[in-house]
Amino acid sequence: MKKNAIVEVISALLVFLFIYAAVSKLLDFNKFRYQLGQSPFITGFSGWVAWAIPSGEIIVAVLLVIRRTRITGLYLSFFLMLLFTGYIFIMLKYSSYLPCSCGGVLSGMSWKQHFVFNLVFTGLSLSGILIQNIHSQKKQLVV
Repeated sequence: MKKNAIVEVISALLVFLFIYAAVSKLLDFNKFRYQLGQSPFITGFSGWVAWAIPSGEIIVAVLLVIRRTRITGLYLSFFLMLLFTGYIFIMLKYSSYLPCSCGGVLSGMSWKQHFVFNLVFTGLSLSGILIQNIHSQKKQLVV
């Protein structure tokens, strides 16, 4: 039961993060798309990425809410967080120009703070996967 509650809390935190991030991007979509276009690494396909990111965040949040699809949501959360964290790492390491395309509270963070923030949520996603998988394996052994 305790492990189930931990996965529920991790999932809820991820849902909140993804919904908050998606809504803040969509509410100021033109600014978000413009700032993505300023990125030296995704300029050529920033229009597509501008729609894909919030859409993906919403889809992952929905998967996390539904118990049957939660493990898929956790894997996709981990993948998205790795992707976002990797992007920030590359920007910090190789770009002299750092446009911020984040919305809401996250836009107030420095790039280094955002990197640490993402590392924490990447770790939460991985923890949720590990706990869920261990819980599922024990459940199968009992049955």
